[in-house]
Amino acid sequence: MKVVVVDDELYSRESVIAILNEKFPEIEIAGQAGSVREAIETISDTRPELVFLDIDLPDGSGFDILNSLKPIRFKIIFITAHLEYALKAIKFSAFDYILKPVSSVELIAALDRALMETQPGTHQMKLDAFFGNYENNKKEAKKMVLKTSESIHLINIQDIIRCEADNNYTTFFLNTGEKIIVSKGLKEYEEMLNGNGFFRVHQSHLVNIRCISRFDKRDGGSLILADKTQVPVSQRKRQKLMDLFDELS
Repeated sequence: MKVVVVDDELYSRESVIAILNEKFPEIEIAGQAGSVREAIETISDTRPELVFLDIDLPDGSGFDILNSLKPIRFKIIFITAHLEYALKAIKFSAFDYILKPVSSVELIAALDRALMETQPGTHQMKLDAFFGNYENNKKEAKKMVLKTSESIHLINIQDIIRCEADNNYTTFFLNTGEKIIVSKGLKEYEEMLNGNGFFRVHQSHLVNIRCISRFDKRDGGSLILADKTQVPVSQRKRQKLMDLFDELS
């Protein structure tokens, strides 16, 4: 496998390359770049199968590189500092990423996952979600990639009515009537959807506030949602929910 490493920080590039040389000797380092211009030239010349791609570069961004090289034929592992809007776009599109400073453990895990991904169409779905969310910049993300054991789903976030926890699994209920079960906990999706109009009303329930039809105060309180389902509201979340209703009124 040929790999290109794109990062404006020399130390960061060298760290990635050193880890790859030590842990994955079968990988060929086809090139490295520290700017958008260098990256476009290097990737075009070497045609790598995988690119470690920094988001924030002195003459642009990783997004500019990908836009210039469409259609994208290579896998991507993003390298990023804590740029909130960029990190959110990456997470919603289900791309692998490593945070700076680069950790050997994180890099190895991300690369292992990238190498294992073989489902047809997965890469393009993830790219579609990433481009849409990154172009949206600091606004709400629009699309989300959900991976199940059998399929990859690209969904509109506004189509999610609610998410329900079941131990380490989360079930997404969509306004199409579809249910999607993924092997990640609800906490992770609560953090991802924070700022996108979702509120965790109960340990087991995360709801899209746009889909709330009414609040039933009886028996401790519950929400009636657009799909007619009834979701309990925990006692400790009740006041926050009331405050949210006040803000919306």
